[in-house]
Amino acid sequence: MPDVVTKIGTPLSLGATITPGGVNFSIYSKDATAVSLCLFENDKSQQPYTVIPFDPLKNKTGDIWHIELCGLGAGALYLYKVDGPYEPTKGLRFNPNKYLFDPYAKAFTIGSVFRSYNAQHRQGFSANEGGELKDLSDFPKCVVVDDDFDWEGDHPLNYPLEKTVIYETHLKGFTASNTSGVAPEIAGTYKGFTQKVDYLRELGVTSVELLPIFEFDENETANTNPRTGETLVNYWGYSTIGFFAPKTGYAADKAPGGPVREFKQMVKELHKAGIEVILDVVYNHTAEGNERGYAFEFRGLQNDVYYSLPQNDKQYYMNFSGCGNSVNCNHPVTAQFIIDSLRYWVLQMHVDGFRFDLASILTRAPNGTPIPYDMPSLTATISLDPVLAKTKIIAEPWDCAGLYQLGGFPGGSFAGLNRWSEWNGRFRDDIRRFIRGDDDATTGAATRIAGSSDAYNHSGRAPTASINFITAHDGFTLNDLVTYNHKHNEENGEENRDGSDDNLSYNHGFEGECTNPKIQAQRIRKIKNYLIYLFVSQGVPMLLGGDEMRRTQGGNNNAYCQDNDISWINWTLAQKNKGLVRFTKNLIAYRKAHSIFSRKKFFTDCYDNNTVPEIAWYDINAKNPDWSKQKRFLAFKLNGSSACSPDAQENDFYIATNTDIYDLTITLPALSDGRQWHLVADTSLSSPEDIAEPGNEELLREQRRYVLLSGATVVLIGK
Repeated sequence: MPDVVTKIGTPLSLGATITPGGVNFSIYSKDATAVSLCLFENDKSQQPYTVIPFDPLKNKTGDIWHIELCGLGAGALYLYKVDGPYEPTKGLRFNPNKYLFDPYAKAFTIGSVFRSYNAQHRQGFSANEGGELKDLSDFPKCVVVDDDFDWEGDHPLNYPLEKTVIYETHLKGFTASNTSGVAPEIAGTYKGFTQKVDYLRELGVTSVELLPIFEFDENETANTNPRTGETLVNYWGYSTIGFFAPKTGYAADKAPGGPVREFKQMVKELHKAGIEVILDVVYNHTAEGNERGYAFEFRGLQNDVYYSLPQNDKQYYMNFSGCGNSVNCNHPVTAQFIIDSLRYWVLQMHVDGFRFDLASILTRAPNGTPIPYDMPSLTATISLDPVLAKTKIIAEPWDCAGLYQLGGFPGGSFAGLNRWSEWNGRFRDDIRRFIRGDDDATTGAATRIAGSSDAYNHSGRAPTASINFITAHDGFTLNDLVTYNHKHNEENGEENRDGSDDNLSYNHGFEGECTNPKIQAQRIRKIKNYLIYLFVSQGVPMLLGGDEMRRTQGGNNNAYCQDNDISWINWTLAQKNKGLVRFTKNLIAYRKAHSIFSRKKFFTDCYDNNTVPEIAWYDINAKNPDWSKQKRFLAFKLNGSSACSPDAQENDFYIATNTDIYDLTITLPALSDGRQWHLVADTSLSSPEDIAEPGNEELLREQRRYVLLSGATVVLIGK
């Protein structure tokens, strides 16, 4: 325990900052009457070894409390206690008995808030508003972190969106399985993730999008698996407690400061391989829950500033997130906190982008109403922030209270710049309906393939505003999409009530896995169809990790609580389904080699100068389609020689899909300048004939007609 000398300190920067002589601590609380800093000897300490009160006459500037402790350094462990008025009806919930986290803490020790409070509650002590924890040995402590790290010249890669291919995956689940080939001591960690960098590079993706890695407490849920009796956990991590801290449980090195160094090393290794890091971030709510939840951070610091509260009864919480509370994102203090967090992850951790969970909450005013599209808001500030100017920003453009902003997500249009991209749920749904074989689904599919101009062109945005996906972490995997008609979430402990019932899936005649060769052939054909449209459509493709090898969750479409083989990638599937991995790899290679699949502008630009259209749609006779009769067939040609092509040397491509139960003989559109059609892919064929290696496409013997089997897609290249 070091001897420390106290100094007044400085209000900026917030958090714990190493100084030449020690550590400066700074924390915001407008209505606090007393603040104390609690220091701990180690992560298992039951109580602090010293408590240092702040002098409000010396250690406070405005609404910020601050102190410098000389003699303290990196690795020091601390918490706060804060006193003030306890008036819930006014939105104030100060409690001097509560140990509180520093919102700006850069790391935490291993432990669990919920496990600690639940254990005390079982012993008969109050755990919520009144009780003081008697035993902090399992309670996380904040860690003082030294930002110094040898980046070896690394910096964020910041690929243009039109050149981006995203791979969404779970940091732990990517290598946690004993099938991963990663050493057990680092499986499921940042260090373990780096062992699979070569796989990602060879697959061809440009960016990994990681489910939440901000510090969270997986012990939040109390549900049990009815089959095994095991207590379930918050596996996905959409319940943040540390907005500047990488999750300690995901580190092989759990010593104070170790997770930060290990995360940085992972980012550096991914960047060396040419792969960006995008983080799924949760600024819309916190883990403190509603009025019945535990107080361990914002609630005990300034509840009425950090949370959206009903104006007429502030003892409750607005719940636009479905998780008990909503962050008051457009209060100036909270907005600055979020900007500070984003900047930290870019400047200190070198991440390349963020995907914002339930991002529409970030557009709500303090009273909960949506801020008008053309008015300043936090999302506009993020879009216009000079530090974040090259950082990818992706919105999930809805919330759990019905605010749906797809195509109209506000983010700086009033200043002439809206950089936001959006998860395009309409792409997912329309492509699912079409590939499933629904009637009257072709028009919607065509709109999505062309970049969703109905959603984005009206506001002057580009096709890259659309993040296209067929599957994501919440919902069926691609394998399960063609294997199950219904969700099977019984093991989540909620009697199969959780998860969506509207999956637009089809099991092809048998619910679940089977060995019937006909059904298997139909399923793999549909999977390949989905993959083709993911990678040939305008916009930014996002592949769910494991879909390229037919990862299954056994029909569970809401595996948020399954930290086990249900969610983890089974790497034996990569070998078992190596043909599909190759198919996916080659599709990505074609997309990256041909800019015609990733335009910066919508196709409608091509008609303005009476030029040959960049895209032309066809019926089975290569004529203009009658869309009212175009039921289960869709075909189009991308004209690479068009004057509006982004590359004058680009090839033509023809893509057609037959979702009917009958085979079709289709007429192919003619090519000019002596070019001929060559076969890129036919999803009715088995591997390796199903897709060519880029540059090695086979010339079609018949140039005018092609037999397209039931349920198949063909891709041709003209050269």
